[in-house]
Amino acid sequence: MKIPRPPHNWSVTPRQAITIQNKLATLVVREKTTGAFRLAAGVDGAFTSDKRFCIGGVVLWNIIKQTVLEQHIAVLPQRFRYIPGLLSFREAPAVIGALRKLTLTPDVLICDGQGIAHQRGFGIACHLGVLTGLPSVGCAKSRLVGRYREPGADRGAISPLIQKNQRVGSVVRTRTHIKPVYVSVGHKLDLEAAERLILCCSVGYRLPEPIRLADQLVGAEKRKRQIRIPVPRRMG
Repeated sequence: MKIPRPPHNWSVTPRQAITIQNKLATLVVREKTTGAFRLAAGVDGAFTSDKRFCIGGVVLWNIIKQTVLEQHIAVLPQRFRYIPGLLSFREAPAVIGALRKLTLTPDVLICDGQGIAHQRGFGIACHLGVLTGLPSVGCAKSRLVGRYREPGADRGAISPLIQKNQRVGSVVRTRTHIKPVYVSVGHKLDLEAAERLILCCSVGYRLPEPIRLADQLVGAEKRKRQIRIPVPRRMG
């Protein structure tokens, strides 16, 4: 998959990263989605135990057939420390490295993180969407910003996520009596389409299958790279 070079450097200070987010946030497109998505790329990132490397993973999933078509990882040195709201500067370079290995181009990206439900309206789903030019959705396991009322207990129940009197996302129950996920637009689609996509891809688990499998992929790679120090055997 061809992805243009980012219009910015990844090795920046936190203040520079915030400036980049504010600038790129103006490029986010929220539009009514027409047609159906067929190929969804679930992306996720993880870090080696020593925090020196980021592992980016992508799983390309056929939504209609519910099958995996491709999966790839990329491992890059970690150059950005953890700061809430700046996740994309830690994970996106490795995730983009994994996306570049795809032989098929996805119709949509599903990111384990936030879209516009973010302090500056520019979470990792927005960042990846703008850089790749693909429609993207943020599906997070926890809330970053906003307030909401708990949705109903049944699968498919939805509650608005509100920040500063504006709706920035939805709290979606993907399984009955299981904790909901936090869905927001990343790029080039509308919230209703994002909700439908997440529910369509959630086939038995809390998380949509593409990002659930991407999480497993990067987790397995992390375990492979763990340094194991043998424990000395006691003598006598």
